[in-house]
Amino acid sequence: MREYSPVLNPRRSRFAPRLVPTLLTAVAAALFASLGFWQLGRAGKKHALAEDFAGGGPAVEWRDLPADAPRYQRVRVRGLYDPAHQFLLDNMSHESVAGLQVLTPLVLDDGSAVLVNRGWLPWGPTRELLPEVAVAGEPRTIVGRIDELPKPGIWLKAPPASGWPRLVQYPRMEELAATLGRELAPSQVLLDPAVPDGYLRDWVVPGTTADRHLGYAVQWFAFAAVAAAIWLVLSFRKPGESA
Repeated sequence: MREYSPVLNPRRSRFAPRLVPTLLTAVAAALFASLGFWQLGRAGKKHALAEDFAGGGPAVEWRDLPADAPRYQRVRVRGLYDPAHQFLLDNMSHESVAGLQVLTPLVLDDGSAVLVNRGWLPWGPTRELLPEVAVAGEPRTIVGRIDELPKPGIWLKAPPASGWPRLVQYPRMEELAATLGRELAPSQVLLDPAVPDGYLRDWVVPGTTADRHLGYAVQWFAFAAVAAAIWLVLSFRKPGESA
């Protein structure tokens, strides 16, 4: 009996990829893969931030804080609050409830100040009535973590504000310093929950979590794999099909 050879089978599909689909697939797969690696990088950065936040290390005296201190470094600061000049940071929600964060200058011995974020408060029944944020101005020592001021996705010019406490929307530190008329430290201090004279302080690393970024990375890599699989299937030609 003659042995059957699949090589001589005239009905067998042949692998013959087309140039244009191959180039388009290569570009798409490379783009999807690059987005996947970008999300992996974002996940690594968020993981490092989470570790810094979870640790924070022992509290460092403010005068001994190095210029390259990591974000969320715990610090101890001695000074006195300026209760007459406080900022209310608008658009700060907590568990889907609209509210604001209270930024109070802590004046140091040299006349400069550190903005202390004393926590979150909900808005009342109307935005016309600002919450009560009074605090005593006697000397004190506070403990907290250094952090950046919150930043929006897109900077929008906020309407002019007046009076105290002053409602602000995503300000820059230099703008607040100019408003106060005194030098401000480049970082705010998130007041520790155990320190008195604060509000809700459920501090977490802002933004998307590392696990969410990993999930996005898996999705982008899956898109790259699907694009390659579709190209592979469509690259096989039936007998008699032109190139």
